[in-house]
Amino acid sequence: DGVSLNFVVDRRSKVKINKIEFEGNEAADDGRLKKAMRNTKEKPRFWLVNRLFEQVFNTRPNTIGAYFDSTYEVSNRDFKQFLNDNVKLNFLKGSKFIEAKYKEDKNSIVNFYNSKGYRDAEVVGDSISKLNEDFINLKIKVDEGSKYYIRNIDWVGNFKYTDEFLTEKLGINKGDVYNKEKIDQRTQFDNEGGDDIMSLYQDDGYLFFNLDVVEVRAENDSIDLEMRMFEGEQATIKRIILKGNDRTSDHVVLREIRTLPGQKYSRRDLIRTIRELGQLGYFDPEQINPQPVPNIQDGTVDIIFTLVEKSSDQIQLSGGFGGPFGFVGTVGLSLNNFSVRNIGNWDKWRPYPSGDGQKLSIQVQSNGRRFRNYSVVFSEPWLGGRKPNNFTISGNRTVNRSLDYYNENETLGFLKATGFSIGLGRRLTWPDDYFQVQNSLRYQLYEVSNFGNTLGFSSGRSHSLTFNTTISRSNIDQQTYPSYGSQFTLSVNATPPWSLLESDRYSPDMSESERYKKVEYHKWMLDYSMFIPLGPKFVFNARAHLGFIGTYSNKTDSGPFERFLLGGNGLNGANNFIIGQDIIALRGYDDNVIDPVDPVTGFRGGTVYNKFTAELRYPISKAATSTIYVLAFGEAGNTWTDFAEYSPRNLFRSAGVGARVFLPAFGLLGIDWAYGFDSDDSLSPAVVSGSQVHFTIGQQIR
Repeated sequence: DGVSLNFVVDRRSKVKINKIEFEGNEAADDGRLKKAMRNTKEKPRFWLVNRLFEQVFNTRPNTIGAYFDSTYEVSNRDFKQFLNDNVKLNFLKGSKFIEAKYKEDKNSIVNFYNSKGYRDAEVVGDSISKLNEDFINLKIKVDEGSKYYIRNIDWVGNFKYTDEFLTEKLGINKGDVYNKEKIDQRTQFDNEGGDDIMSLYQDDGYLFFNLDVVEVRAENDSIDLEMRMFEGEQATIKRIILKGNDRTSDHVVLREIRTLPGQKYSRRDLIRTIRELGQLGYFDPEQINPQPVPNIQDGTVDIIFTLVEKSSDQIQLSGGFGGPFGFVGTVGLSLNNFSVRNIGNWDKWRPYPSGDGQKLSIQVQSNGRRFRNYSVVFSEPWLGGRKPNNFTISGNRTVNRSLDYYNENETLGFLKATGFSIGLGRRLTWPDDYFQVQNSLRYQLYEVSNFGNTLGFSSGRSHSLTFNTTISRSNIDQQTYPSYGSQFTLSVNATPPWSLLESDRYSPDMSESERYKKVEYHKWMLDYSMFIPLGPKFVFNARAHLGFIGTYSNKTDSGPFERFLLGGNGLNGANNFIIGQDIIALRGYDDNVIDPVDPVTGFRGGTVYNKFTAELRYPISKAATSTIYVLAFGEAGNTWTDFAEYSPRNLFRSAGVGARVFLPAFGLLGIDWAYGFDSDDSLSPAVVSGSQVHFTIGQQIR
């Protein structure tokens, strides 16, 4: 015996907010209070034109004189209210009414008043009126109360520091507006600078430190504060406990930790450790969660690091047009947590020997018999296991053949390049420990046989021996989606000065194959990138790049090696692997189209370049499985064949929008739409203005 109940639910359409009005606000206008409500917004509107026509057509002849009456004044508040009523350009913010968010935003209004000294402010009432089926109006009534000021600040329980020192550190003085938000920030945790009272003590080991701010007296418009603190004893780190690093070996994690057993506890070092672990790329940076577990009885603390592993390996499958080389396919594999030590330990194969933080990258490029490139790179970031000495060894082999048009099995000529490099880098402690220096030695052999004039001669060999020094500094918070910090890199590549060591190195009677038998140049590269958070989500990224290639003597030219090409998405084509050209991205223009010709030698590409980029980024998802963000950008750049022609204001400019998706297995994938504003008919092919769509793969430096 029962009945069946069927519930029919009509959700109706989502309700949006048409207008928000305030009552009782004298110290802050409506616009400022609406700004304080982060998640409750009005629908976008722009009614200025309509209001103008209304005023013109509704004006009577006997009222025209009022517009020219000099005694009539419009207050700043009235003008702001007029704009607030008629202009609302929050197109990126939704205007849906969500009750839970609305309650939070009413508290945000109170917090805003508290930050301006209105300690007793409160929302005393609100009402919702229905405009139609889709829109509502909100009316909020506030009681601002009186504005308060700081009168006296007394410190109680401080033994390590004097009252005067703590007051200066606090940064709040007698007569300042009472700002509860600022008081909490300066006494507890100041996320912007870490220069608060709590950090002062906890960075020196006082983990048990506690500070209570008590309002001991409120008279008229003045408040007396008493800072009641308990300093406690300095805590010593007893144990470091790791959880969640199932794939990565403990020693790889422990060597990046700045809070070691036996040291005094330091909040600053703990924050730095979070950054260093995030930089490894093996763990989700959003979920690195260190938990101090204090033991007051013996004055020690255990720190538990809870980690969430993520895949850091990448597979590259791509194709692109390599100019005269045709379509070039690329297959690559990057193993970023490799372990040579575990090759014989099958228990550590997941699915390859892993866990020691070594990197192994293998890449193959080909379009058949015409062009093939093979490269392999191995690096050990802690050579010897005791210090962060980064050891790198790499090799590459490139073959480009000139094939018979009627019989591709017959080779008419070839250009081959074989190279090896070995490098060693280390972290520096001066000027600070964000700096690194990397030194490397590279040998490259070029072999040419009946292959045109690509290297200035049709047959012969060229030897390139270069020494590289790179000084870099990086303090960004994470690699996938940086939100603050900066990166700086200065690198110098130099061959021996053959023209100075051998007097007959470049005699007038020397053939071209002999002239370029020993490659000679020095190359300087400067890259800078800065990330600035704008509000809770937006990130502004500014980048600047500069490069210069020169020679040691006026007896010789720069040759065909190490030239700069600009334009397009910056993906390396075949030329980059054959003769070492630097492919610089410049969205809004065709790939590698900005390649001036040296009027003396006829070689393509510049010997000096610069480029500037500004991007505004907005994250869609920051999950460990996929990071997605959109961006708007403007950039400009150019390259010149001689430093005497260099002009930092003569640039090819562009602007556009794009999106990036980071997938752990494939790395960073991107698409951009850009419009190039400038043209140049003097180049061949000509540089033309217009729109371009670009696809990118990987994290590009330039």
